[in-house]
Amino acid sequence: MGWLRSFGLAAAGLLIVFFFAVVLTAKPGDPALYPPTDTNSRTIHLVSHGWHSGVVLPHEALTGEGTGAALRAVATRFRNYQKIEFGWGEARFYRTTPTVADVDWMLAAKALFTPGGAAGVVQVVGLPDNLRAAFPNAEIVPIRVSPAGLARLLARLDAAFRLDGQQPVEDGPGLYGPSLFYAGTGRFSFANVCNHWTANLLSAAGLPVAPVIDTHPRGLILDLAWRSGATVLPPL
Repeated sequence: MGWLRSFGLAAAGLLIVFFFAVVLTAKPGDPALYPPTDTNSRTIHLVSHGWHSGVVLPHEALTGEGTGAALRAVATRFRNYQKIEFGWGEARFYRTTPTVADVDWMLAAKALFTPGGAAGVVQVVGLPDNLRAAFPNAEIVPIRVSPAGLARLLARLDAAFRLDGQQPVEDGPGLYGPSLFYAGTGRFSFANVCNHWTANLLSAAGLPVAPVIDTHPRGLILDLAWRSGATVLPPL
């Protein structure tokens, strides 16, 4: 049974490495921003679609403090919707992968391991006020943020759009609903996947995040529950 002992030692070693990777890469929250302490806090939402996550913001926030040319243009383009979802991903893979069942593993490998990273795009989706009706099967997490935290999140989000003449560059229809892709900034790689992008938006708002765990939406939600006390909305 020597092989069982060797396997057990190897598994234990991997768990130890994983634990230290989580601890060493974890980012603390900013107590000056989160949790909010005033009555002017705003509610945003994290939405998990199984393999990909996005952040949903109230439409009126897109013209407030922290916004720039990109978000103000998006606010005008999606002016008929109460809430707006933002997601980011590798330009080729994101467009062709609406669900886990659609994953092209060769394309996924190219997205993850292209030297220097691959170009990213931002998907913007117009949504009604009732998110549970819009996404009956998704995990939806409401998160209260302070005005200053929201402003920093918006500034980081605004910088995710590539501009041409002070306008975000539209890059084709999105994956579902009334949506568009926009040319994005940043490079996609195994060290900077779509869910890291979402976590970094929340980090800008002052929430603690842990990139190793946050690689997958389920890990991101567990991280938010563990260190921020966030809870998932009940199903319909």
